[in-house]
Amino acid sequence: MRAMRAALIAAALASAALAAQQPPASPVALTADQIENPTTESWPTYNGDYSGRRYSPLLKINTGNVKNLSLAWIYDLPAGGTIKATPLQVGGVLYFTTPNHVYAVEARTGRELWHFNYSRSRGGIQIGNRGVAILNDTVYFVTTDCNLVALDIKTGSEKWAKEFCSLEMMYYGSIAPVVVKDKLILGPSGDDLDVPAYLDARSPETGDLIWRWYVTPQKPGDPGLESWPNLDMAKHGGGMTWQPITYDPELNLIYVTTGNPQPVIAHANRKGANLYTASIVALNADTGKMVWYFQASPHDTHDWDATQTAVIFDGTINGQRRKLIAQASRNGKFFVLDRTDGKAVVSSEYIKTNWSLGHDDQGVPIPNPAKNPQVAGALVTPNQGGATNWFPPSFSPQSGLFYVNATRAFSVWYLYDVSENPMGWGGTDRGGYTEQPQLKAIDYKTGDVRWSIPRYGGNSGLLTTAGNLLFGSAAGGIGAYNATTGEPLWNARVGSSVTNGPITYQLDGLQYVIAGAGNRLVAFVLNQ
Repeated sequence: MRAMRAALIAAALASAALAAQQPPASPVALTADQIENPTTESWPTYNGDYSGRRYSPLLKINTGNVKNLSLAWIYDLPAGGTIKATPLQVGGVLYFTTPNHVYAVEARTGRELWHFNYSRSRGGIQIGNRGVAILNDTVYFVTTDCNLVALDIKTGSEKWAKEFCSLEMMYYGSIAPVVVKDKLILGPSGDDLDVPAYLDARSPETGDLIWRWYVTPQKPGDPGLESWPNLDMAKHGGGMTWQPITYDPELNLIYVTTGNPQPVIAHANRKGANLYTASIVALNADTGKMVWYFQASPHDTHDWDATQTAVIFDGTINGQRRKLIAQASRNGKFFVLDRTDGKAVVSSEYIKTNWSLGHDDQGVPIPNPAKNPQVAGALVTPNQGGATNWFPPSFSPQSGLFYVNATRAFSVWYLYDVSENPMGWGGTDRGGYTEQPQLKAIDYKTGDVRWSIPRYGGNSGLLTTAGNLLFGSAAGGIGAYNATTGEPLWNARVGSSVTNGPITYQLDGLQYVIAGAGNRLVAFVLNQ
């Protein structure tokens, strides 16, 4: 520990010395075309590009030299908190968030340029914030009290704020907005009250609403109403959209992943599949109209939202090139779909589960009623934390593997509210057992787990590169693994496991790797 502290202090001093030698970076504007066609010198949106793959074509750092990575700089949050946001890097400046705070720091040195504190927040849950969006000269983020806020990219001064959800109805804001052409795409968080979820497209100039898509039916005749016992239950059915979307510009489809239905655990008054909760849904980007859906957890009773990133890639199935989309869902299932129509190509599981009776002819899991929460308890895996959670996965077109941090855990699910009309949370899980968490690589063509290695750090997001590397958490810090075999190749202790999704970019011919680790942002570089 003493050696690690000395190394961090030395790195901080070196960073300060480096910062003193260079002129301050000057924030620059970002166009919609630069977002759609990102360069390796930037990381301009939550997943680096619209696909959600979190794959970089950079290969300066590779399996042969990753052992020589050096700590470049450290930035400790002046206001505290945990970095769960993925930083955006534009013009040599990193922009990232914690709840109600936005930071801009130099990407080469870690020197702070500005810090915005949304000090007038009226409340809301501060569980985390996933980051910002940038378009032209404006930085956008959401606050815990349900405001979409626009900041000047050069100074961090506030331009405007627009309410997009109701704090009084116990929604809150945590999502990283995503720019799609001339729209900001974002949704609310929260499932403490039985309220409807939605996805908004809003104006980048004013924050005004352009279109809204509700996850559950809101009026007679809406599609999916037949999967609820009545309109009243559907209108209060939840399904929060709190993860950043992915997008296919060629098909002009937004892929939104939706949360669990409400009431959350007790379910006597919402018989049916409860569409379109716990689903992957394709929407027309211009109109917000639904094109197709695939439900990962019909009639969920275990808080297994299906908001995990739906990753876009093209692949070969039975000798034919296909436009695909894949998700490692919180319920332990792995799905590969045709992203033009939502038809299942592969339905499997990446941990062994016990809650379903297999899949139907559409590839949709069939829930086992015996594993629903009960007054006497039901032993189920996964537990409420899920086989994975919000942390972004990665897909490498080089290896053809889908990577996810996974956990197999058992717990006993209890039902507290046995009435015919439960509300809110009418049960939960307790106790149980957790196996050693794993880092897994899944073959998208078959759904088979190609390799699985023990994960000794906390859960984290993942990053793959053309250097055949996979970056993620390791014990007390960040690690790099051979993307083909899973062999651990390098790790560095930085005081905490990775708490966000790592990113990479190249500046001045040097490739950097950036990760959040608790209350600090750390940067590594290959000085070769």
